[in-house]
Amino acid sequence: MVKSLYFECKSGISGDMSVAALLDLGADRTKLEKALASMNLENEFSCKISDVMINSVKATDFDVILPDHHDRHEHHHNEEHHHFHRNLDDVNQIIDKAEISENAKRLAKKIFNIVAEAEAEVHAKDIKDVHFHEVGAIDSIADIVSFSVLFDDIGASNVYFSTLTEGQGFVKCQHGTLPVPVPAVCKILAKYKIPIKISSNEGEMITPTGAAIAAALYTGSKLPEEFIIEKTGCGAGKRPYENPILRVMLIQEKGE
Repeated sequence: MVKSLYFECKSGISGDMSVAALLDLGADRTKLEKALASMNLENEFSCKISDVMINSVKATDFDVILPDHHDRHEHHHNEEHHHFHRNLDDVNQIIDKAEISENAKRLAKKIFNIVAEAEAEVHAKDIKDVHFHEVGAIDSIADIVSFSVLFDDIGASNVYFSTLTEGQGFVKCQHGTLPVPVPAVCKILAKYKIPIKISSNEGEMITPTGAAIAAALYTGSKLPEEFIIEKTGCGAGKRPYENPILRVMLIQEKGE
C-alpha cells in the first residue's frame, strides 16, 4: 500500500498541532524522545505529551515546557523568552548533530529555511541576520525537529492539504501588535501559492511554523475523489476558538 497523508486544516495549522496529530496517528513516540534527547538541549526545554478532550473528541496535545516551568498554553506567535539568540546556521548545526535520519534532517532544514526567508523579508534583513527569536524560539526547534522525525517515521509517499483556514483581527507579539494573518505567514502563503480562507474566529490560527510545514510538503495535488481512511490523528490546538483540532488522516487511495 502506498501511504498518503491528508492534513485537514479547517482549524488552522501550527507546529505543535502538527506534531500532536502525527503522534495521535501512531508515529513512534520513542523515536521522537530519542531524537529530542540527542540535540542536547535539555537545559532549554522539555516536552509533555498528553491526551486531551476537545468537544468530547480525544486528541493528543504536544507542549514544550521551558525552564521556568511555563508551558506554551495559549501562545503561538506572541511568546518572548530570554534564550540564546541563534541564527539559521546555528539551528542547522543543531539539526546536523541530532541523531535523526537524513530525510528528517532535510525536512527540518527546509521548514526552518522557509520560516527564515519569510522573517528576513518581513524585517528587511539578510537571511543570515535573522535571529533565533524571529525564526521562532526554542519551541520552534522542538516543533520542527519533532514533526520532521515523526513525518519520516510514517513514511508517506503523497501529502494532501485542505484549504488552510485562518482567523482575523490582531495578535500581540514581541514586534508589537500584528494583523492576522501575521506578515511572515502572508509571505509564506504568497511564495508557495497555498490557498487560504478567512474564518470569523478572532486571532491567529495559522502560525509561521504551521505555514512553513504546509509549504514544505505542499504539492498542489488535489485529494482523490475516493479513498479509504486507514487511521486518523487529532492534534490539539491551544487557542480558545471553537474546535481547535488539526486532523490528519492516513489514507489508501483507490486502485493502490
